[in-house]
Amino acid sequence: MMMGKSLYEKVFERHAVRRLPSGQWQLLMGLQLLHEVTSPQAFAALRERGWGVMFPHRNVATVDHIIPTDNQSRPLADPLAEEMFVALSENTRDFGITFLTPDTGKQGVVHIVGPELGLTQPGMTICCGDSHTATHGAFGALAFGIGTSQVRDVLATGTLAMDRLKVRRIEVNGALRPGVYAKDVILFIIQRLGVKGGVGHVYEYAGEVFDRMSMEERMTVCNMSIEGGARCGYVNPDQTTYDYLRGREFAPPEGAWDRAVAYWDSIRSDPDTAYDDVVVFDAAEIEPIVTWGITPGQSIGVSQSVPDITEFPESERPMIQEALDYMALPPAHPIQGTKIDVAFIGSCTNGRISDFEEVVKFIQARGAKVAPGVRALIVPGSQPVAREMIERGWDRVFTEAGFEFREAGCSMCLAMNPDKLRGREICASSSNRNFKGRQGSPSGRTLLMSPVMVAAAAVAGEVVDAREYFQIA
Repeated sequence: MMMGKSLYEKVFERHAVRRLPSGQWQLLMGLQLLHEVTSPQAFAALRERGWGVMFPHRNVATVDHIIPTDNQSRPLADPLAEEMFVALSENTRDFGITFLTPDTGKQGVVHIVGPELGLTQPGMTICCGDSHTATHGAFGALAFGIGTSQVRDVLATGTLAMDRLKVRRIEVNGALRPGVYAKDVILFIIQRLGVKGGVGHVYEYAGEVFDRMSMEERMTVCNMSIEGGARCGYVNPDQTTYDYLRGREFAPPEGAWDRAVAYWDSIRSDPDTAYDDVVVFDAAEIEPIVTWGITPGQSIGVSQSVPDITEFPESERPMIQEALDYMALPPAHPIQGTKIDVAFIGSCTNGRISDFEEVVKFIQARGAKVAPGVRALIVPGSQPVAREMIERGWDRVFTEAGFEFREAGCSMCLAMNPDKLRGREICASSSNRNFKGRQGSPSGRTLLMSPVMVAAAAVAGEVVDAREYFQIA
């Protein structure tokens, strides 16, 4: 008797061109998203070889990593940033690729603009020269972060050489408690399974919690799949997916809509799929999560204390000691009360309208103000997000509360722009990585948490339990 297949297997098989001598598969890519950092060398390689772009219409570019969020007038103040902007402009023009510049009104973080425009759809294969491409898996797509040489290969051939992966189904059942968000869910999963737990796997997120999540919440979870070692992560498409996509610029038009939905339904994982592994978590176990170390897996619940090195196996202690030394957070002390210098809400993980909506709600209810000495940034993930925030008056709410309301970009997530930490500053951040030097200072320190937790820390001047601070019930 034939067993059912997962969405991963179905989509992979539909896009497999052939088996290569290396044992890898040549996989057709439906969409490649480009940005200014990993594309210049790829385009240069095409020019050196006299190659063209196989499918220009399957490539879309934006500028996000290097663009400033305080003043985007051209030429950009940073000569290198301006050079990268110009290079992307010339390359997209010469090769006939759509470029979402700021003057289009559609510019933004690459993993936010794709879904906004309806470019991201169920059953697609998507790639981008950026680690967090897994974001698009929220739609039931297979989405892979790739390197510069692979960007070149996809430009030239429309295909990508890939190994076949195992599939781990991760179920989270029950109901999340008030004040616990999608960011907490994925940080909890990474904490439990480890930063290398997903190596060789794709994660299929399922269960009652994911079924109830909005598309933006699902994107937050899938975004950080790579932080758990998985090659990609996805949620099976459902009515929530279809409602989000309908009517968007590049979504199927009404005349083709029913046929598209029928196909999307067909690539959902079968009920009798035999997964390589199944992990089940209880939503009631999850509380707001805060990282204490230098990987997204080094985290604790907000009610807990920074761990002591003796709590870890001997083999892990050198890495734990490195993290404790770098962060200079006292072991066995509660994470609450940790003073912060900077608060950052934005990034491809948490820079969407619903992220800011949740924060605004509590800032207004409390009449909150940013604590003295704290630098707090609000960075919309795209120009459409920024416009909607302004239309709703949220820019004024944030500004009056002491936050800096910025223009769209990656900003302080990785600090390849003027938004950087200084010296040993500690940042409460809604972004996705807390690696050493990630936010622009070689000695800067990052505490990952949900946007609401970041907002509470900004107002309190220290890490607090947002559920208590904002009286979330």
